[in-house]
Formats: sequence, structure tokens, C-alpha cells
Amino acid sequence: MKILVTGATGYVGGRLVPLLLEGGHDVRTTTSDPEREMPWWADRVETVVMDALDPDQVADACEGVDAVFYLIHGMGGDDFAETDRAAASHFASAVRAHGVGRVVYLSGLVPDAPDDELSEHITSRREVERILLDTPATVVVLRAAVLLGSGSTSFEIIRQVSERMPVHTVPTWMDSLVQPIAVVDVLAALVGALEYAGPSRSFDVCGPDTLRYGALLDTYTTHAGLTRPQVHVPLLPTALVGTLVGSLTDVPRPTVEALVESLHHDMVAGDEDFVELLLPAGHRLVGLAEAINRALAPRTMPPEHADPMGPMPQDPAWASGGDERPVVAKVVDAVKDVLPGS
Repeated sequence: MKILVTGATGYVGGRLVPLLLEGGHDVRTTTSDPEREMPWWADRVETVVMDALDPDQVADACEGVDAVFYLIHGMGGDDFAETDRAAASHFASAVRAHGVGRVVYLSGLVPDAPDDELSEHITSRREVERILLDTPATVVVLRAAVLLGSGSTSFEIIRQVSERMPVHTVPTWMDSLVQPIAVVDVLAALVGALEYAGPSRSFDVCGPDTLRYGALLDTYTTHAGLTRPQVHVPLLPTALVGTLVGSLTDVPRPTVEALVESLHHDMVAGDEDFVELLLPAGHRLVGLAEAINRALAPRTMPPEHADPMGPMPQDPAWASGGDERPVVAKVVDAVKDVLPGS
């Protein structure tokens, strides 16, 4: 099968491409910057220059492919929803024009809440789903909450907050239920979506453990060998929490702020159909403790043999615990960012 992988240099895409190559697929990837350092598997794929906001480049990238993995996500900023809408519309047009048979989109879990209570981040993901679903292709949407694995945005926030805050201050509104999933299970579901024989639909993809966000932080610190008392604080504004966490971590602040805004609701699966319909027979979902331990393990093998749960060469600079600045300096900067007049 000829497959286009967008976002192939990102966290999930960079781990998905090798699996597709192992499966015997012919893979085309995209880059918006041909001068950037390419991933370790780049010599095994066709790479084309594509800006998702350029309809002609999108159309060229989709020509001749059987399936598209849509792994493009705008995160934060004043116009990210508009950018996501435009990019999805360009791909929908290209899918129609070239008769692409299948689109697989990795989206975010949608909480059971009224539309007017959803964050802008989640609302934008749903809009992208609708745009892609309005094509003749078979569209498979995977909705995930917290992805566990070294280099995952959600995991790196948990890791860096835990390492840099001696006390976990958890807003009461943030202590919702969450059902995290290991990235290897998401990858298995993405690959399985290529063979899914049913109609277009979305799947909630979540791991076997459901717990509150505060308990997730506690579980992480336990396996990381840290001691971090927890204090639950009412009435902390969402914007303040987003600014504080964004300043404290090395993850891009707009991304952090968008994710924090999504934590007002329980993020758990409405069903677990994906286990039967997307995963291979006998596949065992990775539990929380194993996922954390594997994510924290150092990479000791070349990337082609390494555990996808651990660090990879193409991961962003802020992964694997962030940069080497002293923790005290980062905490001081975070405090300055949230104090008026500092």
C-alpha cells in the first residue's frame, strides 16, 4: 500500500513510519523544511516538501497514495483553530481529487460534556474530524487522551512538573479522571486502522488504567523515585495554571496552555471497540506502571531496535526531561511569569 504520513517528524509519526516500513508499505512523508535534519529512517521513504496551508502542495503530496495518516495538529496561539480548519480543508479537497481510499486521523478524546463547555483545543479537533469525515474516503479517527512515552507532550509535562516542583499543587478542577494510553498501543491501533473493514467512524483509544490526574502524578513520582507531596487548591484560574506550567516546563507554552484547558472534564473512553476492531488478536494493552518504567528507561540500542516507549533521536530538544538549565532557575522564571510587575 502506498501511504502518505503527514507529521512524520513528530512524536507519533516518527515512531509510526518504521512500523509501516516493516509491514511492507511504500511510505511517503512530508516536511515543511527540507534543510532540517531528517529522521534516522529517512533514506527508506520518499519525502516531499509540503506546507499544509498550500493547497497545491497538499494535492501533490496526496497524488497516487492509497491512504493518508493525518497527524497534523495546531497547538495554541491565537489562530490555531483557523489554521487547523484550513489544513484539514485542503486535505479533504486533495482526498476527493485523487480518490484516496482511506484517511486515519489521530485526534483527542472528547469528554462527555456540552459543546459550549469544551475547550477550544478539543472543539478544533472535532471540527477537523467533521471536515475529513465529509469525504468519500473511509475515515478512521482515533481519539486519545494522555499518551505515555518519552517525548510525548503529555508525558513530558508530567515528568518536568514532577521533577521541578517540590510540592504538587493540583487545582481541584484539574483532578478529573483520565485514562492514559501507551504510545505503542496507539501505534498498533493506527496500523490496524489500515485494515479496518467497517464504515467511517471514531474510536476512543485508552489504556487499561483509569485514575484521577492527581493519582497519575503520584504514580509517576513513585516510579521515578521522587517524593512530591500533593496539595489540592480551589479557585486557581485556568489561565494562571497554564502560564505557570508553561513557564516551568520546556514544552512550548502555547501547547501547555491548550492542554491544561482540556483538563476540566473526565477524559475517559466511552467504549473500547478499538481493542477488537483495530488491534491484532492477542494484543495486550500496556498498563500504567509498565508504561512509565519503559518511558523512563534510557536508550541503549540503535533506534531501529529501540523500544518506541523510550527516547528516539528525532524527539524534540525539550524531551527526555528538558534542557540542562538548573531546576532552581526554571522555578524562579516560572514565578516571575505569574507575578504581576516582575
